[in-house]
Amino acid sequence: MSRFLRRDIIKLSAVLGVSATLPLNVSATTSAMQDAMTELFGKLPETSDQIQIEIPPISENGYSVLVDIMVDSPMTDTDYVKRIALFSERNPVPLLSVYTLSPRSGRAHITNRVRLGGTQSVHGIAEMSDGRLITASAKTLVTLAACVVL
Repeated sequence: MSRFLRRDIIKLSAVLGVSATLPLNVSATTSAMQDAMTELFGKLPETSDQIQIEIPPISENGYSVLVDIMVDSPMTDTDYVKRIALFSERNPVPLLSVYTLSPRSGRAHITNRVRLGGTQSVHGIAEMSDGRLITASAKTLVTLAACVVL
């Protein structure tokens, strides 16, 4: 018959206490991101120079990363950007945001701050009025990750 000694119980509780305070790394995968893209748009987009994403090459704080998305479009009644969506490769939820535009928007240019769970690429998809989907991506190195604790 094995008996726990008092020091064994103290050691065990110390180990459990420390392990309970460690963050859980939870992140999406590229396939989860592609599934989210397909769920939102019905198909995967094609890469185009018509859309550009600007993001700092190094982001010191993943809790607030500046993202700038621009789509070259005349924004007329017959040729405009309907939606722009941002996706993350490593966040627990791959869809970061969705923006709905119309010809009255004037131009297809979105600036926002997002939370990123580590070094990764941010992918932007623009849905055009004719149904085309175009995409671009930009990578950033995140030194202090956000979105990692559940």
